[in-house]
Amino acid sequence: MIPYTNRELSWLSFNERVLAESKRPDIPLLERIKFLAISGSNLDEFYQVRIGGHTHDLHSGVTAKDPSGLTISAQLHKMRKRAADMMREQYHHWQETLLPALAAENIQFLNYRDLSAEQEAAIQLQVHTEFLPILTPIALQYEECNVHLPALQLCLICTLRSEEETRQALIPIPRNLPRFIPLEQSPESIHFILLEDILAHSLPTIFPNEEVTEVAVFRLTKNSDIVLADEEARDLAGEMKEVLTKRRFGETVRVEVSSGISDNLKAAIKEQTAAKEEYFIELDGPLGIAEYFSLSNILGFEHLKIKSWNGQKSPSVIEEDSIFDTLDVNSISLFHPYESFDPVVQMIEEAATDEYTLAIKQVLYRTASKSRIIAALIKAALNGKQVTVLIELKARFDEERNLHRAEELRRAGVQVIYGVKGFKTHAKATLIVRKTEQGIRRYVHLGTGNYNETTANIYTDISYLSSNPELGSDTSLFFNMLTGHSKLTRFQKLSPAPTHMKNQLIQLIHAEADFARAGQPACILAKMNSLQDPDVIEALYTASEAGVEIKLNVRGICCLVPGVKGYSENITVVSIIDRFLEHTRAFYFEQAGEKKVFISSADWMVRNLQKRLELMIHIEDAHNQNRIISYLEACFQDNTNAYHLTPDGGFEKRDRGKTSPFRFQRHLYLQALNASKAHEEKSALQFKPHKHQ
Repeated sequence: MIPYTNRELSWLSFNERVLAESKRPDIPLLERIKFLAISGSNLDEFYQVRIGGHTHDLHSGVTAKDPSGLTISAQLHKMRKRAADMMREQYHHWQETLLPALAAENIQFLNYRDLSAEQEAAIQLQVHTEFLPILTPIALQYEECNVHLPALQLCLICTLRSEEETRQALIPIPRNLPRFIPLEQSPESIHFILLEDILAHSLPTIFPNEEVTEVAVFRLTKNSDIVLADEEARDLAGEMKEVLTKRRFGETVRVEVSSGISDNLKAAIKEQTAAKEEYFIELDGPLGIAEYFSLSNILGFEHLKIKSWNGQKSPSVIEEDSIFDTLDVNSISLFHPYESFDPVVQMIEEAATDEYTLAIKQVLYRTASKSRIIAALIKAALNGKQVTVLIELKARFDEERNLHRAEELRRAGVQVIYGVKGFKTHAKATLIVRKTEQGIRRYVHLGTGNYNETTANIYTDISYLSSNPELGSDTSLFFNMLTGHSKLTRFQKLSPAPTHMKNQLIQLIHAEADFARAGQPACILAKMNSLQDPDVIEALYTASEAGVEIKLNVRGICCLVPGVKGYSENITVVSIIDRFLEHTRAFYFEQAGEKKVFISSADWMVRNLQKRLELMIHIEDAHNQNRIISYLEACFQDNTNAYHLTPDGGFEKRDRGKTSPFRFQRHLYLQALNASKAHEEKSALQFKPHKHQ
């Protein structure tokens, strides 16, 4: 058996690195709280999807072991223990370090019992006018046990005593109420009280003539790994709505409870949720740590926040010119978020009103809540363009938004395709067809990230815009496959998954090994979110032993084990955790000096390479090749925010020694900033005549 780290434990190791950022004293305080909240949000999804899915597999009798040799039962045991330990670490860090640090900066959390009479009166007025009207108390009837408890939502549970009976009730706390209620605020200080604390002390108002003898807060997590079996679906949108409904009633996989909860209330929660004892995690602090994210955005306290790094204008894009005129001359690569995502949006917005545009085709996986791209596609359809959009309804946790998007586009006359049966469509592709004086010309955007203007400001990705005829032809073939089920053949610049990409990657790795054996230059640089595919890992081990120098930048899951004698002695793996989420997929193969460079929508995982429709793009023009190679080389120079994977599956910070600090993300931001400034200074010295329209 080749060395292989369990996927789930590797992901937990990644989240430990995120949590570690919240412990760094050199990071501004509110940014540290943001990392703490992100680690909580990540764990929420881990329980929903990974623990939820494994629990379902266990109950279904799945007996197969993973490539590391662990059974489903063994994985679940390790996952639950390590995740619960991480949660306790999160809360200890909050209570012992971050909360006192906030108080020292005059950001304080008060308990209800500490309120002055004046403050309590103001709070109770707010309770009666704003909170009570939308609360829905629920009496627990054990003979029925059919109460629907919301997932990832705080609930109060209490015991009530009157002359007639002793009973229990719960109150789900609506998500549309503010969690952190400000009491006093000035530019220098702010005091908060938690909503659940207020409501717990308002129970006598909700239940008059009854004594509240005990109260606790709890929060459920349910299995959300309920997917649509779309091969036989006749009404995909309708059946996706049913899946979303089923998720709300999924099996409970975690119960977070406030510390000190009584056995009586704990038994009541068990009765209503059918949760096992090992699903309960008692925590000392406010539950739902992901909600702390909002604290990082409180007004004022700028000295506790990081300074903004705004996306810069790319010197390759001339704002006053048509994006299509620019692409007629050169292909453009953009490094987001250091370089603005606006040219991608501009391309679609311009096409929507451009008299020469005949058709727009696009794949949408995740979009922003207020999307300029959606607005542009609607405008294009209303302007008589032929607009075809594939909206992936199976994009996890974005299904409901995508259903609304699809209906919105369909009403405007856009031809909407709901994905491809049996696969998720995860490719990032846009094709614009225009009729020019030279004839029909195709323009493409191909990239590593989603068409989401919001996440484009916080995720690192690469966009490639081009009018290269071969790329245009390949992209047309890809869309024909999506909409017309034509076969994926005759590609020149693109490698789609699941048909071509994995084989090509393995061939490239094997070719690199052959060059090394022949004594020629051999090197692989690759950057991705996750590395899990056993066949790709085995090929990398073979190349390493042949003498290929392999450097991998893997943000999250990495099942490959570096530094193992006889397998991976020439492989280095680093993971960068910084202010932006590393999301880029880019690969470089030395090929004895031939330099093959690719960007891709796909990670090196089984699900991406075999179960999704993805694209890998061959970048051949020297300018953009060199840009991407330089980008990859820089990420391996980071000695500030980079972690190195160790042979035991752990990560350790790189020892800087006496070298100067180098921070990959800061390097790219300054590079983009300086290039933009130099371009503006050069443009200021040029005089341009008005063009006749």
